[in-house]
Amino acid sequence: MPPETPGLTRPSVTDPEARARQAEYWRRNLRILAALLSVWFVVSYLLGIILAEPLNAFRIPGTHVPAGFWFAQQGSIYVFVVLIFAYVFLMNRLDREFDLDEGDDR
Repeated sequence: MPPETPGLTRPSVTDPEARARQAEYWRRNLRILAALLSVWFVVSYLLGIILAEPLNAFRIPGTHVPAGFWFAQQGSIYVFVVLIFAYVFLMNRLDREFDLDEGDDR
């Protein structure tokens, strides 16, 4: 059994209110993951691979680069970085809402 940390208590698994709160936290966590993974799928797989040829008919303004090529080579990377920051922001907000944040108490 792991050692107890002073000041931190675990909710009882038999406490129905704690179980409901935990279930709500994970439900919302999975919803965030599903939304972000959907964006990842659309940008990387659909726009970068499946729809690359039709998108090549369009050019990125100011660059003359085909849009399908841009999504496959650069656009998906930009979106991945934005998804990382979005995940951190959304999970920190969710953790604060459920009093699970590990932020500084300054």
